[in-house]
Amino acid sequence: MEFVTLTDAQKKSRRGRNIALGVVLFGLVAIFYIVTLIKFSNGMVQ
Repeated sequence: MEFVTLTDAQKKSRRGRNIALGVVLFGLVAIFYIVTLIKFSNGMVQ
């Protein structure tokens, strides 16, 4: 079994991508949540 060892630069780059991906996913979840709240609140008023 072979293991790949990453350099510090590769680890830093991977961590940066993971953080960016997490932020994007969190943003999408927040947008869907807000849109859902707006749709439900508008539906209840009418």
